[in-house]
Amino acid sequence: MSLLTRHLHPLAAAGCAIAFSWVTAPAFASAFNSRLELQGIRFVVQSQGQGARQQLTITTTGAQRPIPVIQQLVDGSVVGAEVADLNADGQPEIFVFVQQSVSDSRGTLVAYALNNGRSLTPITLPPLTPALAQGYRGHDKFAVVESCLARRFPLDRSGAKTANATVVYRQICYKLKAGEAGWIFRPVSVATF
Repeated sequence: MSLLTRHLHPLAAAGCAIAFSWVTAPAFASAFNSRLELQGIRFVVQSQGQGARQQLTITTTGAQRPIPVIQQLVDGSVVGAEVADLNADGQPEIFVFVQQSVSDSRGTLVAYALNNGRSLTPITLPPLTPALAQGYRGHDKFAVVESCLARRFPLDRSGAKTANATVVYRQICYKLKAGEAGWIFRPVSVATF
């Protein structure tokens, strides 16, 4: 059963408007298994476990030399994975989307960049700044959109006058930039709709 839903929204600040997939957490996720390939590099993303933590395994093949299997515990359920070359260096990155099992279903990202076809380096998604976190209440959804990682979440509207008030979302477009010791995502545009 597919965990993806299709939405169309313009990323006006990023200068693009395309359809893309938003990953939505299932009610009781227990395992995830996905095979992805880009530029001759293959990734197998798997998770096992139930409850608050899962064991994530990323296996990489097709690189210039063998890359060790990555295994790590994640808080929540793996709900999706995508592969892309966001920094346009001719080598793919792998993005794994995790949704916590608590009531606010906060989303997190596990990501790695291939370096010279020989190793994987973690990619950092920094915490939301106070300005970007204003109204944040979890329920994050991620998608790779052209050359950016998009993160969307509903805003808290506890001051709304009616229970049927329209849901308002914030969407952040992140670009992959070189950091001091690896790659880091930097917000480059923000949209509210």
